[in-house]
Amino acid sequence: MSMKIKTILVSQPEPKMENSPYSRLIEKEKLKVDFRPFIHVEGVDAKTVRQQKIDLNNFTAIVLTSRNSVDHFFRIAEEMRFKVPDSMKYFCQSEAVAYYLQKYVVYRKRKIYVGKRMFADLVPLLKKYKTEKFLLPSSDVLKPIVPETLDGLGLDWKRAIFYKTVISDLSDLRDVYYDILVFFSPSGIESLLKNFPDFEQNETRIAVYGNTTVNAATEAGLRIDILAPTPETPSMTMALQKYITTANKK
Repeated sequence: MSMKIKTILVSQPEPKMENSPYSRLIEKEKLKVDFRPFIHVEGVDAKTVRQQKIDLNNFTAIVLTSRNSVDHFFRIAEEMRFKVPDSMKYFCQSEAVAYYLQKYVVYRKRKIYVGKRMFADLVPLLKKYKTEKFLLPSSDVLKPIVPETLDGLGLDWKRAIFYKTVISDLSDLRDVYYDILVFFSPSGIESLLKNFPDFEQNETRIAVYGNTTVNAATEAGLRIDILAPTPETPSMTMALQKYITTANKK
């Protein structure tokens, strides 16, 4: 492929931080990078939660894996007129999730336990509190490692679907061409194919992050040109930088 890279579409919301790795990539390579979520999240209502036989009074701890899980837990609590007790314990997968929790609770007055980044990092903390009754507010799409880990620890826990992953309408992009499309989840690949069932890759480069996304792209018959994380390029922007440097030299 001899075409130079000038345009990239990232299938995620634009990063909020000012000096994101994408900004540096844009500046260095003089690229046009657009951000567009291929999927979005929609909350389910309290009635749907009740149908899952969920009574918020029955839980003493909440396991939070993302900012969405934080937002939708407190939204459902409000819809159910459930006053979250001060004694509630919060187990947050990462510092970013714990920090976001401050939107709803006074941090220093609450029992908050924080993992490093991956779900497995929560294991030592969860082990210390095996007698709690845990609620896992989640999307309809859940990484298998989460239930496997909780079951493996023999915890008293229950999953509740508080929100759903929905494919976004991308029809306005039908006649727009990008040199690279960047994907971070199987849902992103699914959205591409639902929105554009007649999609032909041709010269378009596909960049994917993570094994599950690789599998989804391969099953969809797409050619993967850029892959992250690898030991050499642990982040997507590093993988893009490496590929673009080579491609644009030719």
